[in-house]
Amino acid sequence: MAGRGDPPEGTPEGLPGGNDDEYRSVVFDESFVRAARLQEFSAQERMGDHARAVRSRPGRVPRNGPRQFLVLVLLIAMAFGTALYMGARHPYRPPEAPPVQALHSTVVPLAPEGTVPGGDPAGLYARSPAAGFRAGAAGITLPAVRHTKNFSDDQVMTALTIAKDYLVASSLDPAVLTEGAARPVRVLLDPDQLNQFDRSMSAPENDGRHAATGWLVRFDPGRIALAAPEVRVQGTLAFAEAGPDALEVTSDHTFAYTVRQAGTGAGTTAGTDGRDDGRASLFTVRRQLQFRFDRDDLRTHRAELLTSYAEAGPMSCSADAADMMQPLPAGRRATEEGPAGTDPYETGRAAAAVCGTLATGTQPSR
Repeated sequence: MAGRGDPPEGTPEGLPGGNDDEYRSVVFDESFVRAARLQEFSAQERMGDHARAVRSRPGRVPRNGPRQFLVLVLLIAMAFGTALYMGARHPYRPPEAPPVQALHSTVVPLAPEGTVPGGDPAGLYARSPAAGFRAGAAGITLPAVRHTKNFSDDQVMTALTIAKDYLVASSLDPAVLTEGAARPVRVLLDPDQLNQFDRSMSAPENDGRHAATGWLVRFDPGRIALAAPEVRVQGTLAFAEAGPDALEVTSDHTFAYTVRQAGTGAGTTAGTDGRDDGRASLFTVRRQLQFRFDRDDLRTHRAELLTSYAEAGPMSCSADAADMMQPLPAGRRATEEGPAGTDPYETGRAAAAVCGTLATGTQPSR
């Protein structure tokens, strides 16, 4: 017999109960029902007016929720505290520029072998090695510019331009050469070198640090005047990195001046001995300078002058060139001579000396 509640012929095929395996996947177990967010009201609860058929059950808060939140807050606090500690112990500091060095300078007088040739400025230039030199700032040419590892093309160009401006102000400006002006040079120096510069101008000494002629070329206006404003110049500029925060520029230029004794002119006599007849003479100064520029120097258009080496003549070896250059006028002879054969027109490394003698051919031909 069929079980109670079952049809006599059994459960029809295709109805629930006929094949439990077929509907097992959609049967909800007790845990699923208890976890449901919606719960059906009982029959008595549904008898009230406007009663809803179901009610919402409060969501279950995971037991470990508060603990996870506390752990997260603790981790954030630890990270923040670590950041503050590391910032206090190891604050970021931008790299400091190297300290500005004091200038080291040398001025070597060059004595003539005989009497100093004289003549008019144009003739003196034409008969000297300066015949092919350019006039004034045009003789200070810049090399091809290229960027370095840490400096751009524009920064390299700025360094070269400042170096050229310094050479023009310190070697070509008439106010500096014969009128005692120093400001055109001073404004181009790094502020940390100004004390040394001011001391060199006010109390020059031949001590390698405080010679005025280490910073600039100047003549005693009471004794020497420019015979012509034109100065002939030839030389080179080169640049290189001195580290990630500094550029160095080296210059090697020869400046040829025509000078005469102050208060005399062509065709006049300056002395009773007949040796100073007012003719001009050629005075040559070779200057080798080394500049350094940090990024602040490039921004403010300033330079640090590290070394200055100058050979100048014709001068007597006994001349004190710490304050001003002291050219020998035309027709004069040096009272003593130094080591022979120093050529201020020669390029390359200069040899240090206390005094030298102008090499044959460096003075205008007679």
